[in-house]
Amino acid sequence: MHKFLAGSIALTLFSVGAFAQNNRVADQNNVGWFTNNTTFQLTKKWGIHAEYQWRRDDFVTNWQQSLARFGVNYQVAPGVLLRAGGAYIDTYNYGDIPLQAAGRTFPEYRTFQMVQLAEKKGRVEFSHRFMLEQRWVKSFSDASLPKADRTTYQNRLRYMFRMQVPLNKPTMTNNTFYAAAYDEIFIGFGENVNANVFDQNRLGLLLGYRFNNTVRVEGGYFNQIVQLGRLVNNRNVFQYNGGFIINSFINLDLQKKKK
Repeated sequence: MHKFLAGSIALTLFSVGAFAQNNRVADQNNVGWFTNNTTFQLTKKWGIHAEYQWRRDDFVTNWQQSLARFGVNYQVAPGVLLRAGGAYIDTYNYGDIPLQAAGRTFPEYRTFQMVQLAEKKGRVEFSHRFMLEQRWVKSFSDASLPKADRTTYQNRLRYMFRMQVPLNKPTMTNNTFYAAAYDEIFIGFGENVNANVFDQNRLGLLLGYRFNNTVRVEGGYFNQIVQLGRLVNNRNVFQYNGGFIINSFINLDLQKKKK
């Protein structure tokens, strides 16, 4: 199963690259992403997810994106998690070629539905995350306007495969160092998809530390490939964003304890 999924991702990326190779403009950027994920566990099955991502260009110096996401969790079974919610994103003007022709900061509103499947084989933990997003992306009909005045509806499907393994202990318990790797592919679909059916791909290679059941942190190398949804001089534009990512996870158990 894992080999099939990895092969599918590799084939998709190869096909996109082969198709656009002779008609491509590259935009290289250095990024630094800082994220926090907080879970409020209300009952054994129900919880609230709160997330903020501080995404920077030139590693830390300038804005790339600001993303806030909230959702409701439902634990169907030990290895099956459902989540639904919404997000608000501000995307800033960064890089040599802006995502939108106006070159202005623009907002985006999303709703999403997610299924996450987790399993363990020996010491290694695997997870598969499938996410469906409904996006309302704002843009400018005229770059001189004080704020974005147009809205485009878009659909996007995301799949992330992640694996992690404890380093100093046989299982992920308190005070455990671990290594992790993940890859996530984004596919746009629907009538408003333009040049980027392949939307982007993200890769992370991480080292982490689990303090206890409440706090976990990880960080490492991050790579993002983004295809712009528009052509520039009739050529496809790909961003190659490389840098680092630091993630923090906080799990707050708010369940009422039995006396």
